Amino acid sequence: MEQTLGTAARPLRVAIIGAGPAAFYAVDALFKQPNLLCQVDMFNRFPTPYGLVREGVAPDHESIKTVTRVYDKTATNPNFRYFGNVTFGKDVHLDELLPLYDQIIYAVGAQSDRRMGIPGEDLAGSYPATIFVGWYNGHPDYRDLTFDLSCERVAVVGNGNVAMDVARILVTDPEALAATDIADHALQALRQSKVKEVYLLGRRGPVQASFTNPELKEFGELEGVDVVVDPRDLELDPASEEALLTDKNATRNVTTLRRYLENTEYTRPRKVFFKFLTSPVEVFGKDGRVSGLKVERNRLEVQNDGTLRAKGTGQTEVLDVGLIFRSVGYRGVALNGVPFDEKTGTIPNVAGRVINLATGEQQAGQYVVGWAKRGPSGIIGTNKPDSLSTVQSMVADLAEMPGIADSKRDRALIEQLLKDKGLDYVTFPDWQVLNEHEIGLGKAQNRPRVKCTRVDEMLEIIRQRATPQS
Repeated sequence: MEQTLGTAARPLRVAIIGAGPAAFYAVDALFKQPNLLCQVDMFNRFPTPYGLVREGVAPDHESIKTVTRVYDKTATNPNFRYFGNVTFGKDVHLDELLPLYDQIIYAVGAQSDRRMGIPGEDLAGSYPATIFVGWYNGHPDYRDLTFDLSCERVAVVGNGNVAMDVARILVTDPEALAATDIADHALQALRQSKVKEVYLLGRRGPVQASFTNPELKEFGELEGVDVVVDPRDLELDPASEEALLTDKNATRNVTTLRRYLENTEYTRPRKVFFKFLTSPVEVFGKDGRVSGLKVERNRLEVQNDGTLRAKGTGQTEVLDVGLIFRSVGYRGVALNGVPFDEKTGTIPNVAGRVINLATGEQQAGQYVVGWAKRGPSGIIGTNKPDSLSTVQSMVADLAEMPGIADSKRDRALIEQLLKDKGLDYVTFPDWQVLNEHEIGLGKAQNRPRVKCTRVDEMLEIIRQRATPQS
């Protein structure tokens, strides 16, 4: 039978769960497929799109956020629709979407964090870095949290860019942050902060660190901040020296760290201590709150597969810290009705095709992109080729797909379903109203925007200024 899916007479109907970079790159890739007419509906838990670009990118990294202009352009396609303020698995379910769409893409990221697995980890004052990042970025789930910033010393466990962001925000002059889109409640709290020293802890050496060199160099450019590096950490083992021959980012990082060693005065009011080859082993507490962190010095051992593993030496010290943020990895959260691999924290898949983990059988019409597909790795741009590869799998599968029933193809059916459920969903033009409102508030304060951080307030702004839905 001649394949007609994806034609003007029979457009391909696709639903995307999530609205971050991977989701928008998937939409873009679908619209750019030759000889394919596609209608895409995107569902997102919050009224605001863009995922981690809005809720994860540090406020002082405004240039990174300009990537949303690309997503905005994608959203102008008349075959694209956005349904914000709709939670998959709560407001709308898989068995309700499957009859209305030929294919479904999960672009839900990795919303949970990995634990350190040490005694005292759950004491008050010990947190995942993700919620602190969400808090200062105005994520609605975390905006009402409070962090006790009255202590002078903080430990940040991890050697990725998120750990670097957390440390940098803690030591940056709040008046410099006042020119960014940092959430107002966070700016107010940081202005009262007593934090003077931050320890950045990595279990392996500087060559194995996963942060990028621009993030490392930024610390040297912060006003009033000394960068302190232990000279022992830059005495590299032979395997690390060899790794430098092929790893340009690691080479740049080591060069920058050696440059930091040249400063020996340390007279500035705030300090960041880079402690490599260091693992947390126990969190100490007093009256139920963090009062210190016991850490162990490591050495690197070459494994049979050639990788380097950190092994404790038995040499320990206690850091006098009152706050701990862990940034040791992220993992996805299972979606209702969707296969999930607890071991990897991802949706099991082959080339983006969702599979049943037990049988290996493909879940017809279901696909995955981004961190939910490959785990938490790469930068924003990494999602573009990742999403494209999944879209290529989707297109390759069209010839074997039966397609949804004629009676279910009407694009108005999903709108009717959401209205019947009494859901106050947000369209892309609605979001643009909120976006203009935030930017307008920001302009009055010489800031990129002032974020609205409560969903009910977002909806109120939209209702007041948006044209009523027909």
